[in-house]
Amino acid sequence: MATRVIKAVRCPTDELSLSNCAVVSDKDFDPNHIRHVEVRTSPHHKYVFTLRAHHSMHPGTMGFSLPQRKWAVLSLNQDIEVTPYRFDPNTQYLECITLEADFLQKKNTTTDPYDTDKMAAEFVMQFPGQAFTVGQQLVFSFAEKKLLGLVVKELEGADVGALKGQKSAGKPRKINVGVSMPNTQVIFEKAEDSPLNLVGKAKGKATRQSIINPDWDFQKMGIGGLDKEFSGIFRRAFASRVFPSEFVEQLGAKHVKGILLFGPPGTGKTLMARQIGTMLNAREPQIVNGPEILNKYVGESEANIRKLFAAAEEEQKRLANNSGLHIIIFDEIDAICKQRGSMSGSTGVHDTVVNQLLSKIDGVEQLNNILVIGMTNRRDLIDDALLRPGRLEVQMEIGLPDEEGRKQIFEIYVSKMRANKKLAKNVDVEELAAMTKNFSGAEIEGLVRAAQSTAMNRLIKATAKVEVDDTAADDLVVTRTDFIHALEYDIKPAFGVSNEHFENYILNDIINWGDPVRRIIEDGELKIEQARNSERTPLVSMLLEGPPSSGKTALAAKLAMESEFPFVKICSPEDMIGYTEGAKCQAIRKIFEDAYKSQLSCVVVDEIERLLDYVPIGPRFSNLVLQALLVLLKKPPPKGRKLLIIGTTSRQDVLKEMEMLTSFDTTVHVSNLSTGDHLMEVLETLECFHANEFKIIGQKVRGKRLWVGIKKLLVLIEMARQTERQYRVPKFLALLEEEGG
Repeated sequence: MATRVIKAVRCPTDELSLSNCAVVSDKDFDPNHIRHVEVRTSPHHKYVFTLRAHHSMHPGTMGFSLPQRKWAVLSLNQDIEVTPYRFDPNTQYLECITLEADFLQKKNTTTDPYDTDKMAAEFVMQFPGQAFTVGQQLVFSFAEKKLLGLVVKELEGADVGALKGQKSAGKPRKINVGVSMPNTQVIFEKAEDSPLNLVGKAKGKATRQSIINPDWDFQKMGIGGLDKEFSGIFRRAFASRVFPSEFVEQLGAKHVKGILLFGPPGTGKTLMARQIGTMLNAREPQIVNGPEILNKYVGESEANIRKLFAAAEEEQKRLANNSGLHIIIFDEIDAICKQRGSMSGSTGVHDTVVNQLLSKIDGVEQLNNILVIGMTNRRDLIDDALLRPGRLEVQMEIGLPDEEGRKQIFEIYVSKMRANKKLAKNVDVEELAAMTKNFSGAEIEGLVRAAQSTAMNRLIKATAKVEVDDTAADDLVVTRTDFIHALEYDIKPAFGVSNEHFENYILNDIINWGDPVRRIIEDGELKIEQARNSERTPLVSMLLEGPPSSGKTALAAKLAMESEFPFVKICSPEDMIGYTEGAKCQAIRKIFEDAYKSQLSCVVVDEIERLLDYVPIGPRFSNLVLQALLVLLKKPPPKGRKLLIIGTTSRQDVLKEMEMLTSFDTTVHVSNLSTGDHLMEVLETLECFHANEFKIIGQKVRGKRLWVGIKKLLVLIEMARQTERQYRVPKFLALLEEEGG
């Protein structure tokens, strides 16, 4: 049977909505012969559905439930291409399906236990031989309990050879789409932040431990996630010191005398510097904070620098090449080594301190038995002369740890609890590492402390005086729930995602009221995938432009959140009220600088014309901010980093005059609602009117031309709902008329 074009409509009954099937007329398809179809909604989006016939369906239409339409981004009366689909029995039969479960109505919850074993048996009976796709949404009715919303998280293909008695192929095979069998294993997992009480099966994950070098136990040293950095430092700074001095002289090699560790706060720079002395057979390192060097008396700051090198000078004079290694660690080195000549109006103390340090490291009477390690969060502030070869020549960025690094750090901080049996068995370090994207080592340590505090708080009795339940202290264990609580309420990454901030912009979620919204979401998803996967375009940008109240900011925020990038930040004019032009430029630059520290980042630049202080009277705008934005929007991130920029504006004409439109790769128009069908789609999604009210409004607006922004429409709906029930519809229609609808 060839491809057919069919219109998408609503599912005819509530019962059929729970079947997870696409409903058709038996005049179009015979489900006995054509069981599954592939539905193509756009050139890049296609979905597989199981069919079910019903007498109420008109030929040429296909009924979908609301969850199905949300998943497949379908709008009512949309034309779709439908092709029969046949599953390959060798590759697409399902051995296991993993489902994420939550209550369908978030405001209608219960703490009753849901037995996953019984749910699995019921699921196989309710959905026999059905098609499932990763990411698919469906509704599940279980034992007269409250309806559950399910999302397909993972599918594993069956080993057909093993089913026939042949030798097993080995590891489970992950697939994207498959068909269930009577013996398909079903696993339920609770959605994040869900109050759903699941009992029964749980999904486990195997743990793996990697060891970079058997000679040093980094875990005992309290170092995790810095294997690559240690290897780089050892190769550059210490390899020449491992060999005898005679061999080094024969090569004509010189020892590295300076290392600069730079990167975000809390990533382990100071910890690494402290442990370098343990790695080498060297003197106890001298650790000094940069500001401690400075002294109000003339010449004292330089004298403090000389004192640090005095022991190394004396030993080199006595023992020459046999002298031991002296390690001097400067924490916050940018405090004393700023660019010379940059401190206008100062006494010049910083300049002379830099000169003194340069002469000691690489002067005429240079020392060969020293290793200077500097640490800073602001490499850009340090004088260039210190960064050339012969001085602080090994410059290592200590960035945010990756997932394997975070796992190593967690292992370090929970090892003592595990050894003393104070860590619950349900605490999975690998799961915690996956949940803590863009956490620094210090933030992970804080997370562990917060979880411990939450656990200890259970033993404190809040009576007239604070009492501790000593009898229960021996049985106390830190559980997974304690870690989840700390993650949600106590510790947030400095270079992460501010969920609370973004949720303010998408309070009502994104309402898919028609093709314009669907196209914007598709374009946004393409940009996200380009930013994530393309090696040729590390910088990807798009501009959402349209009339005020059309939902540009909400769409940008939704795309940014659904990208699931580790770093997502919004640059909004509301956060810069009262800023001077210079302060605003610094704030915008800081957001971009923070984004560069993450492997994958998304920055939303909201209401660009407001950031530029543009007003039509005059006109006036901030040229300083404009020039800063023009640079930052075109500046590619550092090598190995990727950045997605999503801008929004209500004044495309203004940005065009300012020659800013060319800074974005693509410009996408966000339209207002323009037809009655668009309006009815919004009302159906929100379920804000009763069925009879919905019908009356539909009769009034069907076929009419509108022009109202989605944001404004939501305000009108809420205004109408505050009136008495019999006046709701007239009030809403009157408000709509006033808005030009």
